[in-house]
Amino acid sequence: MSGTETAVIVGVGPGLGASLGRRFAREGMQVALAARRRERIEPFAAEIGPLGGSGMAYACDATDEAQVRALFDSVERDFGVPDVVVFNASGRVRKSVVDIEVAEFEQAWRQACLGGFVVGREAARRMLPRAESERGTRGTILFTGATASVKAYALSAGFAVGKFGLRALAQSMARDFGPKGIHVAHIVIDGGIRSERRPEDESNPDGLLDPDAIAETYLHLHRQHRSAWAQEIDVRPWVESF
Repeated sequence: MSGTETAVIVGVGPGLGASLGRRFAREGMQVALAARRRERIEPFAAEIGPLGGSGMAYACDATDEAQVRALFDSVERDFGVPDVVVFNASGRVRKSVVDIEVAEFEQAWRQACLGGFVVGREAARRMLPRAESERGTRGTILFTGATASVKAYALSAGFAVGKFGLRALAQSMARDFGPKGIHVAHIVIDGGIRSERRPEDESNPDGLLDPDAIAETYLHLHRQHRSAWAQEIDVRPWVESF
């Protein structure tokens, strides 16, 4: 399938992760969906074919270095070197600092930040040796952030620390790999995302972000011309105060 782009999305669920898979599929991409439990995302992979792409589901714990390496090995074998990699996993604990156990704090940080490092590092290692595409790039690496990436509220230390770290990782990688042809960007999701578990409030239309609309922004970042790359973009509902 020469000329067909490959997308890898790590941290897939029924919300943004699934929307990203569908949007990339409509671009004709080969889409690799990864989550800790493969059976939960196989239905999303099955949706991709009818949309114009091809998809496969993979089991991967982003905090496990060996599993991440195995994921990229499998994707290369099945599809080729990825053109766009999205780290969409997260972890949180909502408690006061005085109540958070060390194990809880560490696990939230590992899921939100360490996983991003392991996935981002492996993506860069695979992209750097490849020749530049017609657009003059070697690939795109995107990190999903949150309001907590830039602003820590009370009871949010167990979430914000990981997200702050992920943002720092994205900034460092962008400065390191941008001049080498890899576009690295961080997306601040400033608000709640609409889902089956979190439906829209009829009294507050557009109060939640539409995951399909967010996915459009990710695709736009991947398609940006290298003369005008964005390193960070924030998205929020128009009714959200900030």
